[in-house]
Amino acid sequence: MTDAECFRVGAVKRLLKAVDPVNEVDRGITRCIAALPPSPLDTVMKGLTTAANHSVLWGAVAGVLALRRGATRKAAARGVLAIALASSTSNAVCKPLLPRRRPAASELPAYHKLASLSSPPTSSSFPSGHAASAAAFATAVGLESPRLGLALAPVAAAVGYSRVHVGAHWASDVAAGAALGAGMALLTRRWWPVRRTDEARARPVDSAPVLPDGEGLLMMVNQFSGDPDYDPVGDVTRVLPRAEILTVQRGRSIEAQLEAALARRGTEVGTRIKALGVTGGDGSVGAGAAVAERHGLPLVVIPLGTLNHFARDVGVYDLQEVDDATRAGQAVAVDLGMVEVHPRTDADGSDEVVRVRTFLNTASIGSYPELVRLRERWQPRWGKWPAFVAALFVVLHRAQPVRVRFLGEWQTVWFLFVGNGPYHPRGMVPAWRPRLDSGLLDVRWMRADVRFSRLRVTAAMLLGALGHSHVYGQREVPELDVELAVPGMLATDGEVVEFSGRYTFRVAAARVLVYRRDERLWTGRPRPYVG
Repeated sequence: MTDAECFRVGAVKRLLKAVDPVNEVDRGITRCIAALPPSPLDTVMKGLTTAANHSVLWGAVAGVLALRRGATRKAAARGVLAIALASSTSNAVCKPLLPRRRPAASELPAYHKLASLSSPPTSSSFPSGHAASAAAFATAVGLESPRLGLALAPVAAAVGYSRVHVGAHWASDVAAGAALGAGMALLTRRWWPVRRTDEARARPVDSAPVLPDGEGLLMMVNQFSGDPDYDPVGDVTRVLPRAEILTVQRGRSIEAQLEAALARRGTEVGTRIKALGVTGGDGSVGAGAAVAERHGLPLVVIPLGTLNHFARDVGVYDLQEVDDATRAGQAVAVDLGMVEVHPRTDADGSDEVVRVRTFLNTASIGSYPELVRLRERWQPRWGKWPAFVAALFVVLHRAQPVRVRFLGEWQTVWFLFVGNGPYHPRGMVPAWRPRLDSGLLDVRWMRADVRFSRLRVTAAMLLGALGHSHVYGQREVPELDVELAVPGMLATDGEVVEFSGRYTFRVAAARVLVYRRDERLWTGRPRPYVG
């Protein structure tokens, strides 16, 4: 026998000796279970462990959770991801590397056959895949919704115990599987960070006017935003009966309509607009915020769009919260992003004027504006989300790098992202803002001058290490000047708005007051994240 073979044999002997105490405990637990008298519990355990085969049980639970938008749907998605990681790790990695004999059928007495499986598994006993999937799903759901996680924990524990009860696993197999599953669920945070609170931080203000029943509020209702079968005018009028309600007119921008309405009110005796309000998505709210900033008026936001990123970050979800906040005069001061669109010299030598755009959430140059342009072209025919998916595939296939000068140097990038405030998670795809009054811009870019840059970024994202990739860059600055070698499109808050060769981004000098209910006064604690 060679030295290497001797070493391996010795290592195996030492390992077997080290696990002897565990084996003794396992046998003792199995003998105790086998000594139990026959009972309906045998049938329940057999049915439960069968239902959990191939994670069918957890798939059904995930399907039910996914029916409701918000935290439950996110919990279901995270649970499915955790199961995929746990199942593949336990079955494809651990079992082949750590073979272990399952409990013999002789370990159970004859009268206990009711609980035994008719077709027992033949793969390695260590670790328990059922326990891994159960713990992974319950833990992952608990990360998004602690209450749901607590409700599922007993079921997951029962699935784990059922594997020992029916004689398919040793107790240590179940314990190891549960630890593996919980670890995989926690690992999902590397790719998909958990958002604990719904509201981003912002400075509360005590100077917001009180608007009982909407008195002094000029409200623009975008009846074309969100659900096409729902007209919000009735509900807004019911909750804010003293507000002046305007509806969007096709062919006219929301900004122009609000400016015209304010101009008319300025010439009428006894009228005073104390605040502006907008119902709709980010585009509608952004238009209202621009007018509010110019006139120094606070803003009421009623989210009725598809995604409502800004309203979610502010922490406004429904009309009841709007009613509470306006009655109490509760508001926060938030930053408003601004971008100066510098003039281009036309062929005839004339110059354009500088245009100023505002944005609530994000602005971008490069591949993303092209994606938005294609989505808008195909949306009337296919619908928003199918059009978005189709546009995404097309853009990824034919994206062209952009030569831009920013942060004092020329770089070739696939895209340049500018966020109104630092976004989280850092070093990953930006998802939310922890605060709304930082006075900073979040600048991110993906270099195109590195070999296999798209492949490297994809690999870094799969490994959860995008922030450590040389292809990915991120800075936080108060102002950003961007010059393009070839004039290109600018998208703000998901819509293509400009085409120029130079843009200057900054945060507006004056913050906009946005009505938000102070959850500490209503519940005594911050609002948990609900989706």
